[in-house]
Amino acid sequence: MEVLNFKIMKKQKLKPLILFCIIMLLILSCQPSKDENKITLWKQEIIKTEAEFSAMAQEKGMNEAFFHFVADDGVLLRNNTLIEGKSAIKEFMKTSDSKGLSWEPSFVDVSVSGDLGYTYGNYIYKYQDTLGIDKLSEGIFHTVWKRQPDDTWKFVWD
Repeated sequence: MEVLNFKIMKKQKLKPLILFCIIMLLILSCQPSKDENKITLWKQEIIKTEAEFSAMAQEKGMNEAFFHFVADDGVLLRNNTLIEGKSAIKEFMKTSDSKGLSWEPSFVDVSVSGDLGYTYGNYIYKYQDTLGIDKLSEGIFHTVWKRQPDDTWKFVWD
C-alpha cells in the first residue's frame, strides 16, 4: 500500500511541475529572440541612413550626398553602365548635381549577421532639361547597404 501511495504522490507532484514547464515554454517562445531584436535595430539604422541620404541629396545636391553615403567599393548602375568606386562615382555625379531627387524605401531587410542590408522603393527626380523645361522622372530604386568598420552604413550598389 505504501508503494502505491508513493507513486500517486509522485504523480501528483509532477503534474504541476510539468504544467509549469509547458507554460514557461509557451511564454518564452512568444518572446522575440535577441537576433530578431538586433535585426529590427539594424533595419531601423538602414531606414534612418536612407532618410539622411535622401535629405542630403535634396539639401546639398546629389554629388555631395552620393559621395558621402557611398562605400569605397560602391557601384552605381546608370544607363546600363557600371560606375565603380567612390572616386568614379564622384566624377560621374558632377554632371548631375541636381537637388531634385527624393526617395523613400518601402522595404528593408538585413542579413542575420548584420553586415549587409538592402532597400527598395520609389523615387522622384525633378529637374530641368537643356531647354529649361521642368521634367519629372519617377521610378523604383534598389540599394544594397554594407556595414562599415565604424558601424555606419554605406551603399555598395545603387
